[in-house]
Amino acid sequence: MEWSFRTAEELAAALRAGEVTSGELTEEAIARIERDDKVINAICVPDFDRARAAARAADQARARGEDRPLLGIPVTVKESYNMAGLPTTWGMPHHGNYMPAEDSVQVSRLKDAGAVILGKTNVPLGLQDIQSFNEIYGTTNNPWDHTRTSGGSSGGSAAALASGFGALSIGSDLAGSLRTPAHFCGVYSHKPSLGLVPSRGMVPPSAPALPVDLDLAVVGPMARTARDLTLLLDVMAGPDPLTYGTAYQLALPPARHERLSDFRVLVLEEHPFLPTGSAVRAGVNRVADALADGGARVERHSPLLPDLTEGATLYAQLLFSGSVARFPVDAYERLRTRAAALSPEDQSLDAARLRAMVFSHRDWMEANDRRELHRHGWRQFFAEFDAVVCPITPTPAFPHDHNPNPLERWIDIDGVDFPYFDQLVWAGLPTMPGLPATVIPTGLSPEGLPVGVQLIGPMFEDRTPLSLAELLEQKIGGFRPPR
Repeated sequence: MEWSFRTAEELAAALRAGEVTSGELTEEAIARIERDDKVINAICVPDFDRARAAARAADQARARGEDRPLLGIPVTVKESYNMAGLPTTWGMPHHGNYMPAEDSVQVSRLKDAGAVILGKTNVPLGLQDIQSFNEIYGTTNNPWDHTRTSGGSSGGSAAALASGFGALSIGSDLAGSLRTPAHFCGVYSHKPSLGLVPSRGMVPPSAPALPVDLDLAVVGPMARTARDLTLLLDVMAGPDPLTYGTAYQLALPPARHERLSDFRVLVLEEHPFLPTGSAVRAGVNRVADALADGGARVERHSPLLPDLTEGATLYAQLLFSGSVARFPVDAYERLRTRAAALSPEDQSLDAARLRAMVFSHRDWMEANDRRELHRHGWRQFFAEFDAVVCPITPTPAFPHDHNPNPLERWIDIDGVDFPYFDQLVWAGLPTMPGLPATVIPTGLSPEGLPVGVQLIGPMFEDRTPLSLAELLEQKIGGFRPPR
């Protein structure tokens, strides 16, 4: 029997029943990687010897009667997580030899849960792209079409899952880095509520692995089913034992509903800053139709929805104001000159990003205050609705574009070009206020490319969009292996 595309839940049941050993699962996964990853390039740092040792240990533990959530299940880890004995480079050549001394908190949790880590997955330079390529490890291709990107920055993890290289993976998300690759590769991912999952040890190479509270950024699970997302989230979530964990324990509320007919959902398919491509719009509407067919209350408009234009602008400001903190002084001064030359009438996202790069602390505080007003608006919204269904990006996976200047790249939406970074507006919708968002595949575009949508839920009610994802998976189908 071939196990490579079975779910983590199915593998756990088979392991408990003695139908397969962790050693057998691990050898099958390694053989598939060695055979197929030459053209995908998802696993940038294999760790097969230690994986085999971990699998033997898992089988021995099970023989002693032990059972843990991920005991013996092969998984992968995004390259950006510190893992003792393996390099952490973030794709930056000058850090090519950096080797952290200890595991990140999430790698430790995977190991404690019994997972067998096959290796690390590819990322873009500095994690700062919607594609995954760098000078050290090269380019990760989309398993559905090798001429197209797998997404970024967790593109290696999404491509690995779609290719059957392990049952689960962990990634991170600041600008859709969990969600865009899942959408492009036809798998599932979950961006947790801000602060729910500790990120200590998911830091740039040579930076101290401190338990800091990140702004906007989260770490989270990737899988091939919604139930597997929940399984992995339960391993990852909970306060860092070095900080809040000394006083608090996690108690996530249950999902609001268990039946599709009980959900109240707002469906969005258009954004004021850019159009949605026809393939993605069709995916959104497939989900809307499935919801309506299942008896859910589906709305297309609500006066309770926080303003999308202001929300996208705030997200651009908060995201890009933090991107220049370590810029050289001369580069920063050039940005100040360019920002000062902008017309006051220019309210484009490009202008918002440039102005944000030279924000004063006062400017940032004003933007943060407006964010808090948006968060309050979302609380009022989720008193009336349970979830939002909307795009992740306006298109399926696009062709590789390695222009070294991202400002000279464009995104083609049904034949019309738009600024490359404008496609982040949908990613920013839940990120700016810190809301959870679950990605589900909805089927294929006319070109045969995967299309996903995100299900946005209330803050710290992560089980609600995950429950909706599981119900929709039963209704419209889920992951399918690339042809």
